[in-house]
Amino acid sequence: MNHGARNVAILGSTGSVGCSALDVVRSFPESLNVVALTAHARLQELVEQAQEFAPRFVVASDPKTAQNFAWQGLPPEVELFVGPESIECVAAHQDVDVVVTAIVGSAGLRGTWAALEAGETLVVAGSLAMALAERHGATILPVDSEHNAVFQALEAGRREDVQRVILTASGGPFLRHSLTDLQEIQVAEALSHPTWSMGPKITIDSATMMNKALEIIEARWLFGLQPNQIDVAIHPQSIVHSLVEFSDGSVLAQMSPPDMKLPIQYALSYPERWDGPARRMDFSELIELSFEPPDEERFPALQIGHEVAAAGGTSGAVVNAANEAAVASFLSGQMRFTDIVPTCRTILNHHDFDPDPTLEELLILDAWAREEVTRWVCT
Repeated sequence: MNHGARNVAILGSTGSVGCSALDVVRSFPESLNVVALTAHARLQELVEQAQEFAPRFVVASDPKTAQNFAWQGLPPEVELFVGPESIECVAAHQDVDVVVTAIVGSAGLRGTWAALEAGETLVVAGSLAMALAERHGATILPVDSEHNAVFQALEAGRREDVQRVILTASGGPFLRHSLTDLQEIQVAEALSHPTWSMGPKITIDSATMMNKALEIIEARWLFGLQPNQIDVAIHPQSIVHSLVEFSDGSVLAQMSPPDMKLPIQYALSYPERWDGPARRMDFSELIELSFEPPDEERFPALQIGHEVAAAGGTSGAVVNAANEAAVASFLSGQMRFTDIVPTCRTILNHHDFDPDPTLEELLILDAWAREEVTRWVCT
């Protein structure tokens, strides 16, 4: 890490997390310098970002979209790369100090992998990624609110004294719906989150609580926990972002309004804390905090998360890919909301499990799981 300005590459800069990361950069122009930005299809937004932040590189990962785009307005000093392989190149560039992986799901794996070798990945290849980070002396800092909260709370005690981690979940828009009501859910309803503003895929994951299943898997690898050390609590206010319980019974929580800028900023400023743009708690007003156990009959994704965290191997890659494909099918009107998680369960149960796969084997299974979902939808 440079002692001066930190050079940042943002993979997926036009998405919700990427835009929040750029909000943080705007607040610290002398401390954070954008070196690279990548986008898949929102190329006009990418050009506008390049005009503002003047990165050295931009990457358009979808060649077809890039070929049909005029690229008017892209500053001449900004170098353009096209294709998904270019993400790996900029992530591993020697001038990059920090890589923010803001690409949903397995699409961000290769970029993160390249960054780790140079200096949603933990679900697909958790044990492999953590081992790679250790070999290369790289540090993985979480930017999602739940894992960033755990990361902060863990700094208050010794890892060997951690009893358990409790990931909080808003419960999404259907927390009080009956199983019968869930059968009739439409796309517009599922995209209306009560507390967070996110992209469509993550918003649907919150509605099914598959996001929390994936977070269970990530937490297992990121913090070196056993699966039975990870619990989930429903917390509709989304103010307590996660909790850590220590062996003496002390429970430490990280609290803040629901704003992605805070965890992103902490990851970029670590180990320092900067006075930034994130919203603050207002204790002059009444604040109510409630917690309750999740209903696993209504949200069966949680059981999948615990099973995959325990199994490891190829299971994470398969369930992640199946979920991405199933969510896409729901958003396009080809699948019912209540079929998303059962589809993931079926594909997970029918894949050829390998406890010790290579990265290439994981990517092959990723493609297989997506094809299976597509085939089932079409038939």
